[in-house]
Formats: sequence, structure tokens, C-alpha cells
Amino acid sequence: MNATACYYGNSMTEENAEIARGLRRGNPELLDRLIEKYQHRLLRYLISLTGRRELAEDFFQETWVRVLERGGQYDSRYEFSTWLFTIARNLVFDHLRRTRPLSLDSLADRHDSPDAPASFDIPASGQPSAFDAAVQREQNEQISAGMQHISSDYRETLVLRFQEGMSLEEIATVTGAPLGTIKSRIYRGLNALEPWVKGARL
Repeated sequence: MNATACYYGNSMTEENAEIARGLRRGNPELLDRLIEKYQHRLLRYLISLTGRRELAEDFFQETWVRVLERGGQYDSRYEFSTWLFTIARNLVFDHLRRTRPLSLDSLADRHDSPDAPASFDIPASGQPSAFDAAVQREQNEQISAGMQHISSDYRETLVLRFQEGMSLEEIATVTGAPLGTIKSRIYRGLNALEPWVKGARL
């Protein structure tokens, strides 16, 4: 490990330890900073799980209540985002088990709804022209539509990997699935999404 990577690792460890201490004390200023830092990522993930913005916003609020209530359970050896997303996911699935025998696919099948999930963004390079921006927007829309037609397990894994930038190990922690299963879901998910990706490139 080079000096830069070592420093970065130590910095992240120190940040996690600071978060853990603040959560144990119930520090409201820390919670405000965490909400500001993770709010967009968390809401986007919840929308991808539920397919409904209103429901996602309810889970968003409840997730932060759980963070406040159970702050002492956060283990600073792991990234805070991994713990946060695990809480959010558990809330969604607990709700589904309690309220209805529907699958996550049934709940999230809302691609024609105005509450449909946010775009599966394609990273931009440089400053695009107006034409490039329009093309990219159309590509994003096509890929987003494709995301609503693939299995919920595949969709969730692709969102965590490519939108949220989580490692395979972090995704396994969030979802509770074995590492081999995560690798398989990414491979199969990308294959299932391929027709929409190809369409976006035409």
C-alpha cells in the first residue's frame, strides 16, 4: 500500500470512529451533517427499491430515526453508508412482510408513474454541448426504463454498484447475500439490461 492509500485509509477510519462517537452521544450536529451528506444517495436508493417517491420519503425519515435510536450499534470498522443502507433496506423489507404478500418487483413496477425512480445516470465527460446533453438525457431515460423491467434483485445490485459506487463486499453486507451471489446478480443484471443499453447507443 502506498503512502497516499495508507493516508486515505487512516483518514476514513478516523472519520468512521468520529461518527461512531457522535452517534453514541446522540450529537444532533453530527446527525445534521450526515443527513446533508447522504440524503440524495439514500433517497435515490429507497426510490429504486420502492418505485414510489412518497413511500421512499417515508422510509427516508424512518431510517434517520433508526440511526438516532440505534447509533450505539454502528461499528466504525465499516463504512457508515453501508450501515445506513442496511437499515433502510431492512425497513423496506420489514414493511413488505408486514403489510402485503407482494414481491418487491410488484411494488417497484411503477415505470409509467410520475414517481418512477431517478435516472440511471451515465457519467458525463467534460462539458457537453446542448446536443450532447439532450442525447445523454435520452440515453439515461432509456436505461432507466430498462432498469424497471429487470429483476428487483438485479436492479438493486446495479444501483448500489454503479450509482452508489459500493464495493462488492459492501453490497453483500447491505443485502445479506453471499459475495458470489452479488457477482452473479451484477453479471446477469447487466446482461438483462443490455437491450436497453444498446437502444440508448443507437
